[in-house]
Amino acid sequence: MLRVAVVGSGPSGCYTAQHLVQLDPGARVDVLDRLPCPYGLVRYGVAPDHEKIKSLQNGLRTVLEHERVRFLGRVPVGPDGVPAARLRELYHAVVFCVGAAADRRLDVPGEDLPGSWSATEFVSWYSAHPDAAGAGFLRGVRSAVVVGVGNVAVDVTRMLARGTRELRPTDMPHAALTALAASGVTRIHMVGRRGPSQARFTTKELRELGTLPDTAVQADADDAALDPAFADPSGLPPPRRRNVEVLRGWTAPPRPDARRLIRLRFFLRPVELLARDGRVGAVRFERTVPDGSGGVTGTGRFEDIEGQLVLRSVGYRGVPPAGLPFDAATGTVPHLAGRVLRGGAVAPGEYVAGWIKRGPTGVIGTNRSCAKETVTSLLEDAPSLTSRPLPADPLPALRAEGVDPVLWPGWQSIERTESRLGASLGRGVVKLADWPSLLAAAGEAGDAVTRL
Repeated sequence: MLRVAVVGSGPSGCYTAQHLVQLDPGARVDVLDRLPCPYGLVRYGVAPDHEKIKSLQNGLRTVLEHERVRFLGRVPVGPDGVPAARLRELYHAVVFCVGAAADRRLDVPGEDLPGSWSATEFVSWYSAHPDAAGAGFLRGVRSAVVVGVGNVAVDVTRMLARGTRELRPTDMPHAALTALAASGVTRIHMVGRRGPSQARFTTKELRELGTLPDTAVQADADDAALDPAFADPSGLPPPRRRNVEVLRGWTAPPRPDARRLIRLRFFLRPVELLARDGRVGAVRFERTVPDGSGGVTGTGRFEDIEGQLVLRSVGYRGVPPAGLPFDAATGTVPHLAGRVLRGGAVAPGEYVAGWIKRGPTGVIGTNRSCAKETVTSLLEDAPSLTSRPLPADPLPALRAEGVDPVLWPGWQSIERTESRLGASLGRGVVKLADWPSLLAAAGEAGDAVTRL
């Protein structure tokens, strides 16, 4: 009987577990996560108002409730938890599905001023991640600058402009909802270093900005004029052409009666964050122009944009998983069809899937085919892997070493507590936002009978 540990319960981890139990009728899978809650970025990265995408949790739930799959939350892997080498002793194979946890930095002066954050930190706060920073993002903020023009940049821009009426039905933690409701932000600048025809956001996400109540959207016409494809987008690939068509409709002067204004700026590269009153007060940008090869070059002309809040959204990067080789250039673990490579040779029983395997690319569904490739490799190796004897069940061994996992009944108890919290606030489900609350809620499940 093949026993596999999958490290990470986000989409790539769940799809890995799903393929394992579908393709091997005897496989048993433990899905480990550092957090007491499953679903990874579907719970802690998808915007609260994107209910359709968040509903993917239902499919992931089906995987984790399979009779041969077991969820073990609150199990860190690495120096502060279970060493990766110990997992290899307890399971025939270990699949690491740990994502890309680090944000890319701007690497400009002033980036660490108070009020300067990564977009991921802001997303974690309004998504109730228990490791999130405090609630001081919006204090004293009139104008915000979002550096980046991808979907995450659009998400945080939209959240800054959303009203309480639209956010109240979501599962956003109540403290974040209250802070956003009291926000004094009236100007939001979303800025990219290249042109509108090269922006990374999807048209569906972009169009949502134009549907926000009491909010006007303006794409700067002078910026857009620098992009040769803006005047005639017919030669662009369809997704980028649709983006330009939407942006062209926003070059007119904004409605004067709007409470908030979102300005989309292009061909501006951040060079410094400027301090005012002990915190960030503006971002200095250098004007760029197309270089004729798909990139941009600086012009030596500069422009300052006011912002007491600066959110950088310029990409993610993998973090070296403890005990695994790591390619710093790509931010991934070296692999061959999902098999971990150590010194160019396959490491028996070690596998990767998701962003730590391929980098931060693709959409949630991309993880399905990525996981299947890894599982196919693992099952090809299974005859040699299963020749090694294992404990009958690794859970007692983990507990003997001080691990106190949150099992599926504990997660269900967290869900019930979040439902009760929402009802008490006159809302739907409201997520718990801190470790003590989550662990107390999980503990209400008692000593549930362990599956498998």
